[in-house]
Amino acid sequence: MRVIGYIEHPIFKISIFKNDGRTSVKFENEHYEQTFKFGQDERFATIEGIQRWADQSLIEKVAEGFRHMHTAGLQASARAFPVDENTVFEDII
Repeated sequence: MRVIGYIEHPIFKISIFKNDGRTSVKFENEHYEQTFKFGQDERFATIEGIQRWADQSLIEKVAEGFRHMHTAGLQASARAFPVDENTVFEDII
């Protein structure tokens, strides 16, 4: 897999990869990533095609997906490691 380009964005790192004729587009923030994979489709074969596809509406949905991922992770942590409400913290002087 090789990087063929990036899409500039103020919040996300958006990388475009090629592997055996297939294209992948990865959106990353500081904690999560989402990847879209395309088969051998000429519409997604160029950086220009991917830039056209990755419009503002898609980026808003990706951001929403990151928020859902964050919420799901917090909920899973709370289930796996519940906070004991009777925990007493020592006094720090």
